[in-house]
Formats: sequence, C-alpha cells, structure tokens
Amino acid sequence: MRTEREKMLNNLQYDYTDKEIQAHIKQTYCAMRDFNQCGAWDMDEFRRCQQVLLPHAHPSALVIPPFHCDFGDRIAIGEGVVINFNAVMLDCGGITIGAHTLIGPNCQLLTPDHPHDYLERRKTVETGLPICIGEDCWLGGGVIVCPGVTIGNRVIVGAGSVVTHDVPDDVVIAGNPARVVKKIEI
Repeated sequence: MRTEREKMLNNLQYDYTDKEIQAHIKQTYCAMRDFNQCGAWDMDEFRRCQQVLLPHAHPSALVIPPFHCDFGDRIAIGEGVVINFNAVMLDCGGITIGAHTLIGPNCQLLTPDHPHDYLERRKTVETGLPICIGEDCWLGGGVIVCPGVTIGNRVIVGAGSVVTHDVPDDVVIAGNPARVVKKIEI
C-alpha cells in the first residue's frame, strides 16, 4: 500500500489533505516566507534561503522574490535560469526547467489536475502531471503553463499566453490557447 506522498511522487491520484503532505507543505511555506523576506542586499543569505526552498536549483539559478510553490523539492531548475517576480509553481507533479531559460514576471506553472467528474472533484484528491520546460526558453510575463505540458528547447512564449499542449523545439508560440506563430530559424 502506497502512502499519499508516494502516490503524488508517482503522479497518481492522491489526497492532498493527508497529514504527511500537509506537514511538508507547512515546512515549505515557512521556507518560502523566509525566502520572500530575505533581502538581496545579503547575497549569501539570499542564496542560502533559495537553496533551502529549492534544493534542486542549480547554484547559478536566480529566483526573484516573491515566489510561491507548494513543495519546492519537486522543482528542478537548471544552470543560469532566471525566474522573475511573482512566479507561482504548483509543483505536486514535478517541474523541470532547463538551463538558461528565462521566466518573466507573474508566470504560473500549474501541475495539479483535478478530477473531471464533478462528484469526484468534490473529494480532496488531485493528480500532479509534470511540466517540463526545455533549455534556452523565454516565457514572457504572465504566461500560464497547464498540467502535463512539455515545452521544447529554444521556445519563446508570448506574454499572457496559456500553454495547454506540448510544444516542439525552436518555435514562437502565443495566444490562449497558445499556438505556433512561427518557426525559429537557427
């Protein structure tokens, strides 16, 4: 029998009110509070707070507060990544951000998928579907990435776009839902 956390880690439906999961979220919220209150004038303390909140972030990654997430340890951030103000990453399904990717202000990466049947949705269950963003991408301000989406390498996502489906390498996408606007010639 799997625990609810084990179910979550395996992208299976789990009960998010489980005591172990709620304790982890509480611990993350304390680390998030410390990170968001940490001033950039003390870079050593800032980096320490970022590492506590986001243990799988490359040391060169820069996350600019305020930043919000549920678990923190479900987010892998590559070398040279910059995440601007007010990012929201609901990370129960796991989030991977490739090296040298830029994420604009007010972006949301949302992995939770709730049941589609309304009676099931009344229960305290969800499934986390992973989000993967490739290397050298640029997400403009206010982009929303939906559960289970993979964005290829070197993709530019126009500001305010809602990404609902997988995206191939080397394209510019925009809109709601986001669609390919043009191919990037390398």
